[in-house]
Amino acid sequence: MKSETASGTRRARRGSGAVTLHDVAKLAGVAPITASRALSSPSQVSKEVLRKVADAVSSTGYVRNGLAGGLASTRSRLVAAVVPTIAGPVFLQTIQALTQALADEGYQLMLGQSGYVNSREDDLLEAIIARRPDGIVLTGIMHSPQGRKRLLAAGIPVVETWDLTETPLDMLVGFSHADVGSAVVAYLHAKGRRALAMIAGDDERSERRQQAFKAAALAAGLPKVSVVTVPAPTTLKSGRSALADLLADGTEIDAVFCSSDLLALGVMVEARSRGIAVPGQLAVVGFGDLEFAADLDPSLTSVRIDSDAIGLQAARFIIDRAEKRSAGPAVVDVGFSIVERESA
Repeated sequence: MKSETASGTRRARRGSGAVTLHDVAKLAGVAPITASRALSSPSQVSKEVLRKVADAVSSTGYVRNGLAGGLASTRSRLVAAVVPTIAGPVFLQTIQALTQALADEGYQLMLGQSGYVNSREDDLLEAIIARRPDGIVLTGIMHSPQGRKRLLAAGIPVVETWDLTETPLDMLVGFSHADVGSAVVAYLHAKGRRALAMIAGDDERSERRQQAFKAAALAAGLPKVSVVTVPAPTTLKSGRSALADLLADGTEIDAVFCSSDLLALGVMVEARSRGIAVPGQLAVVGFGDLEFAADLDPSLTSVRIDSDAIGLQAARFIIDRAEKRSAGPAVVDVGFSIVERESA
C-alpha cells in the first residue's frame, strides 16, 4: 500500500508543441489557405485535395481551432474535464475540488461524460480540442490511438487522473489499482478470511483491481477467487443480484471485495435479507469510502481514495502550466488506505 507521495521524473512538455494548419498543409502538399478551405468549405476544393488533407489530418491528429478568428494564442481560461459518469458519486469529490481550485484562480470548468461502454471520449476530445481550452483533465490512462494522437498533436496541457502509469501523456495524478487489489487480499487474509470473492464493474480500472486481487490470493495459497462482473456504473441493485449469483452456484465464500461502495451496500442488503451475518459469516469490503460508508449498520470497511487531492493537484498542474510557473514532478501518486470498520 502506498502512502501519499510525489513521484516520477518525466519532464513536462515545454511550449505548445501543437500541430498547426501549416503542418497539415505541408504534409498534404498544398498551400495553407487550400488546406483551410478543405476543412471549412470542402465543396470548394477537389476530391483529390480533400483526400490529401484528410490523410494529413488523420496522420497528425490535427483538430481545427474552433476559436473565433483562429487566435491560437488567446487564453480561454477554460479547462475541460472528462469523466465516465456523473450518475455515481465516486468522481464527484474530484470534480468539486477541481472546480473550486480552478475558480479560485479565475478559470472555469467544462465537464463532459464519456460513458463506460462504447466510450464517447474520442468525440468529446475532438469537440474540446477545437475550443482550445487551457487544459484537459481526463479520467484514467486508457485512450484510443486516435485520441492519444489528437491530444499529443494539440499541445494542450493534459492531466490524466484516477490511475497510474510510467508513461503518461503529459501529467498524471492517481494511484495504482493493482496495488489496491493486492492490499485488500492481504487485509482479508490477516483477518482470517480464506474463501474470497469479488464483485466488480466491467470497466478497465476495476478489471485491473480484479486481476491483482486474484493473483494475490493465488500467491497466498488461497482457493480460486469467485468473481461476478456487473455493468458499470455499478449500483446497489447489481450488488444484490451479484451476491445472489455467488451464493447460487454453491461456492463457499467468507469475504467479498466490491469494486464500489454501492455494490458493497447491495451485498450487505442482500446478505441481511438472507439471514447471513456481516461480518460473522461474510466480510464485506467496498471501494471509494463514500460518505454513507461510516453510517451503515454495520459500518462499511472501504478503500479510501483522496479524491479531493486528485482534483486539487490536477488544477495545480493546469494552472502552473498556463501561468508558466515552475512545477514539481509530472506524476503524483496520492496512494490509498483501507478504512477498517465493522463489515470486515
